[in-house]
Amino acid sequence: MTTEEVSAAPQSITLANWQLPPFNRWAFQRVRQFVPSARVDRGEGPLLELPSDPRNLDGVRVPLQSGARTTLAAFLGRSCTDGFIALRHGRIAAERYDNGMTARTPHLLESVSKSLCGAIAGVLAGEGALETDAPVAAYVPELDGTSFDGATVRHLLDMTTGTLFSEEYEDPDSDVRAVERAAGWAPASRNEHDAGVLPLMRGLANSRAHGERFEYRSVLTDVLALVLERAGGARFAEVMSRRLWAPLGVENDAEITVDRMGAPIADGGISVTLRDLARVGQLYAQSGCVDGRQVVPAAWVQDTRVATSQCRSLFHASPQSSEALCSPAEQACQPLGHYRNQWWVLEPDRGVLLAAGIYGQYLYVDMTADVVIAKMSSLPEPLDIEVSADTLAAFSAVVAALG
Repeated sequence: MTTEEVSAAPQSITLANWQLPPFNRWAFQRVRQFVPSARVDRGEGPLLELPSDPRNLDGVRVPLQSGARTTLAAFLGRSCTDGFIALRHGRIAAERYDNGMTARTPHLLESVSKSLCGAIAGVLAGEGALETDAPVAAYVPELDGTSFDGATVRHLLDMTTGTLFSEEYEDPDSDVRAVERAAGWAPASRNEHDAGVLPLMRGLANSRAHGERFEYRSVLTDVLALVLERAGGARFAEVMSRRLWAPLGVENDAEITVDRMGAPIADGGISVTLRDLARVGQLYAQSGCVDGRQVVPAAWVQDTRVATSQCRSLFHASPQSSEALCSPAEQACQPLGHYRNQWWVLEPDRGVLLAAGIYGQYLYVDMTADVVIAKMSSLPEPLDIEVSADTLAAFSAVVAALG
């Protein structure tokens, strides 16, 4: 089935296939039609303007993993790009839409959603409403007496709990796919939870003690989102609106999918427009400040950028760090980077931060160059190691061209 046929025949897309190719090319821009979603209000505040300062970046040369070189325009075309934007000094240097997407279209962020959660956590911590060293169960007492006993909010933020959880997207029986079924992202079988993700969280075991090493597991962000709800005193969509979305000065409302009980699926369920995602990147490029207003504490952004020696050592203690098949984001963090506050940090000295999601979702921030790049895609595979590496090379080439 062609992309045109998918666009013309949405009835062929179901809850069972909306994440699969070619259906995801249509569905990633219409998630609320398949999964219950809550609206994140942009509020009535002023808009963070993104003036236009266009540059012709189509011919920027991109080195590929294969050893060949191509142009940026050609790479964006072959990597199923739905939207691409590059900011320099807060101005739009390049912007492109394809596959029916427009500047007003919300697009699924997948795991880029995690980094937005990290920003919200920073705001709540700055208010004193969130204590990162506090036990998880102090905020979510439903997890008292489970494998999360002894885990802290900091462990969630940095992915260092001992939680046993399989992140194998290609395995239909993996834990990450079980979360999707519990979250309402896929049809659930009769013997699975019909009460959302919390019962699944309660049933998880540990493979080691908390705080021993880094290991990326999406469910930890869903636990973090429950913590943020309790710390913020409202459902996640309202907390995100009040603490991040409205103060940031975005142009459009956002959306987040919720499970059968209304719990947020924050590990990958947020949908936003391309320019609003770029505004999040610009927020971090400016150390959490927007038009002279401090939205995310500067200390939180700096902590994300440099982390602590313990955080860095736990990241590099991960066996994934030395395996060829670890995630492209983790590979890109070697040997100097780390994972902190739900962000990948590729180069602490330059302040190169990365938010990354499956099927080709990215937010890239170079604080030193003051360049922000966002890419939304609908690739046929959840994780294509070569395409991911090529994408990061394309971002570096854009930064060099703009710099």
